[in-house]
Amino acid sequence: MSIHSTGSVQVGIDASRALRARRTGTERYSLEIIRHLLALPEAAEHSFRLYVQDEPPVTDGQPFWGDPRFDVRVLSARYLWTHTALAWEVTHHRPDVLFVPSHVIPFVSPRFLPPTVVTLHDVGYRHFPAAHTATQRLYLDLSTRWSSYAAVQIITPSQATADDLTTFYGTIPEKIRVIDEAANPFPQTEFVTAKPPHPSPPHSGEGTGSAPPPEWGRLGGGRQLPEFLQETQFVIERPYALYVGTVQPRKNLARLIEAYGLLVEANEIGWDLVIAGGQGWQSDQFQAQVAEAELSERVHFPGYVADESLPALFRGALFFAFPSLFEGFGLPVLEAQQMGVAVMTSNNSSLPEVAGDAALLVDPDDVDAIADAMLRLSRDESLRQELIAKGYENVKRFSWEKAARETLAVLVKAAGKK
Repeated sequence: MSIHSTGSVQVGIDASRALRARRTGTERYSLEIIRHLLALPEAAEHSFRLYVQDEPPVTDGQPFWGDPRFDVRVLSARYLWTHTALAWEVTHHRPDVLFVPSHVIPFVSPRFLPPTVVTLHDVGYRHFPAAHTATQRLYLDLSTRWSSYAAVQIITPSQATADDLTTFYGTIPEKIRVIDEAANPFPQTEFVTAKPPHPSPPHSGEGTGSAPPPEWGRLGGGRQLPEFLQETQFVIERPYALYVGTVQPRKNLARLIEAYGLLVEANEIGWDLVIAGGQGWQSDQFQAQVAEAELSERVHFPGYVADESLPALFRGALFFAFPSLFEGFGLPVLEAQQMGVAVMTSNNSSLPEVAGDAALLVDPDDVDAIADAMLRLSRDESLRQELIAKGYENVKRFSWEKAARETLAVLVKAAGKK
């Protein structure tokens, strides 16, 4: 180990997931924690080596990739990059400490690895095995078991995940450090402004087929829908509830669609449902469910939405619906609150921990409860404004700078453990 007398530490970071063009939760976390870690004033005391699979782009959104202060190493491997290219590099050119923000430590004996810190995001596959293929479950279980054993320190984004690691893998609490994530710092576009309250949409049959008020189908401030929506045949003629996340069974979308269908069938609502996100495992079933329920003109699937377009989509929403079956953290909840949108989410896993008192919590297994919560949020303007105000306060509890500072402290301490 080569920690200098000045206390300087050479930190190696698996930055492979941070470069993904389409980022879900783990990729977003990897990008933001690395970006903010390197930006800390105290980071100048240490040196950083970033391991990537491909030549990194240098963009305004990722300026540190072109910074000569950081040693970026491109490691090529056709298959199993973590367990081949990364494993060879960190065992032959050892940093003082290795940080893996994306779950999987190389399958190498810990005595050959540098002291390693890993972020384990969740163990949802143990709670809902049916939401994963048998191969995925096997790999997730094996990699989590290995990472929890091989790491000298584990970071989790929530106490719920920390408790799961102790329950399912026997990880001692002293080995785990809970470090909150934060809402993503979306670009400060013209849409990220104070959001005027939405008027309640028509209900009880009045107007479900009539022309909506002129402000509906527009975004905050009366702006038209952004171009990315106009180009995808995504037409909104009514207000909409919004879900953002990967389209997969674990997100409980079948019950969300069923609950929405109950409200439409009762002729009680005049708003649509937008399900935005990349296609995940078994995603086709949801469009089939919508078609069978004859909701195709009311439930919209715009697909993956890029970061620069998400603020507009959030801020045009009547409310945010996120009744997930399980989350290790639940970043979309904070993103919605940051954008000034009332939130409905589940009362399980980490979601109450993250949402605080700034969301309407429901039992994700209860379709009627989901429907009732959506109906309340669509009709009760005072409730929406209360949750929006509380949401703005709740997001202040979370900061990427704070997360980065706490993570750096963990890394520096871990560097002295071997």
